Amino acid sequence: MDVMPRIEQALEQAIAQGSGEAAPPLLEAAIRHAVFPGGGRVRPRLCLAVALACGDDAPQLSDAAAAALELLHCASLVHDDLPCFDDAATRRGRPSVHAAYGERLAVLVGDGLIVRAFELLAWSAPAHPERAAKLASIIGRAVGIASGIVAGQAWECEPEVELTEYHRQKTAALFFAATEAGAAAAGQASAPWYGFGEKLGLAYQVADDLRDVALSEADMGKPMGQDQAHGRPSAVVELGLDGALARLQALIGAALEAIPACPGQAKLADLVRAEMRRLLPAELADRL
Repeated sequence: MDVMPRIEQALEQAIAQGSGEAAPPLLEAAIRHAVFPGGGRVRPRLCLAVALACGDDAPQLSDAAAAALELLHCASLVHDDLPCFDDAATRRGRPSVHAAYGERLAVLVGDGLIVRAFELLAWSAPAHPERAAKLASIIGRAVGIASGIVAGQAWECEPEVELTEYHRQKTAALFFAATEAGAAAAGQASAPWYGFGEKLGLAYQVADDLRDVALSEADMGKPMGQDQAHGRPSAVVELGLDGALARLQALIGAALEAIPACPGQAKLADLVRAEMRRLLPAELADRL
């Protein structure tokens, strides 16, 4: 089942609801620039794939969880691109938000998307309040200061950082939030889905490190060589190209093994394999 129409509709509703004529026009335009058109929508697709594998008996709630995760991801990209971090002029093949609308609006866009993500969960709560509360906890932890993407970004300010822990917080946090949220939205236990999301998120970051050295800026849709330019931890820098590929292969295998038994297990495995091949240039994907 193609879940992209569900995701795009949920995102459109999330941006439109509570905005409208009252929002400052430039802020509204900058928010839309940050969210549309999207990239692979990997995190919301993963969330809905797990929800479907678990029965998806509350699609309105799972759509809200998926959209909230994507809004938080978009917020993190807006902040990552700021001059105080990566100072990236492009994102997804066009000007980054701060390049198009200025630094002040970019900060506000990132902040506003974070707030809107949790508003979205609140709007969907009345039908399933216990599930919504669980979702808020899962997603809040994934963006927090202890083990979420805020912590992952903050590790770049430290003099030393362990690579796997950095990857777990900077990238994997929203992946294990996606798998846990998909299960929780469908009324199933979320804990068994943590390992799958964590391993997949770690694999995604290693693949991104490989892309950072193997693809052109045109193919990446953003500046390349950012890890080396900013002195950030990178699987390729630490392990070399062959070592990073071996690490990626091991993580993909671990992610596949960690998928809990469910009716949609085979489809989830196919999604993992397809996503890894989509991310990597063909010459590297063929070596997996």
